[in-house]
Amino acid sequence: MTSTPYPNETIRILHERASLRAFSERKIEPDVLKQILESGIHAPTGGNLQPYSIIKIEEKEQKETVAELCEGQRFIADAPVDLLFCIDLHRLERWAKLEAAPFTARHSFRHFWISFEDTIICAQNICTAADALGLGSVYVGTVLECLRELREMLHLPHGVFPVVLLCLGYPRKTSSSRRKLGVPAVVHDERYREMSDRELTKAYDEKYAERKMKITEKRLEKIKKVCMETYGEEFAQKCIRLIKERGYISMAQYYFGLHYLANEMPVGNDTFLTILEEYGFTWFRKYEQEDRE
Repeated sequence: MTSTPYPNETIRILHERASLRAFSERKIEPDVLKQILESGIHAPTGGNLQPYSIIKIEEKEQKETVAELCEGQRFIADAPVDLLFCIDLHRLERWAKLEAAPFTARHSFRHFWISFEDTIICAQNICTAADALGLGSVYVGTVLECLRELREMLHLPHGVFPVVLLCLGYPRKTSSSRRKLGVPAVVHDERYREMSDRELTKAYDEKYAERKMKITEKRLEKIKKVCMETYGEEFAQKCIRLIKERGYISMAQYYFGLHYLANEMPVGNDTFLTILEEYGFTWFRKYEQEDRE
């Protein structure tokens, strides 16, 4: 009998779960997909209101379009099923009106925040259920880059706002889970504990022990530009000097200097607020009685 470090299968799944981007052509059986979806709608939710909807996308043309909109991520089109999780205050608003109940949720940050939490919890239930039934999945957050296009394409009414996409299918090849920060770095007893510089560096060095990016002139030029536009010349020189001294680009430098570009990520915050309003949400400005519809 083979020994296992896990007390049961559920714990093993949670520990070993990995994002899947290589899907087989095998279709998801209807009864299997139903079980997975039902696992999602049984997730915890504030007030048991279930303020979310899931757009199930299976048609090839639809998947191709979504893949292109999400920065050309091909695996979106290859997955048998794509699930778009949306905050849905539209359904609740219709119900409230039919019952002559007062409703201002689209104008409330509190409702938006709880709805966002509930939507993500539902998605994670589905993710775990898929793994438990032999499937795999991958989250796609870049739906936020095509919110207007998705609204038109999927006919989303006021109050229905895309949060995250989850691609589901059977694996074409196995995926291995990535190393994570350990409990000592993430869990704080009773109150927040500030780690020492040495502790913090050690924790991330252990997490990314096998991931060191090679230095190229193109990468150096790019990260220098990002540093310059973020913190100026002196900081840029410090970053480049540290890279050359080490002989590699660290994962922190990669993530914020080459991938999630620090000089670009804050750009467009005002546009996102405009898009939220186009979707019917106005919680970010002072509520007035005139906001009622």
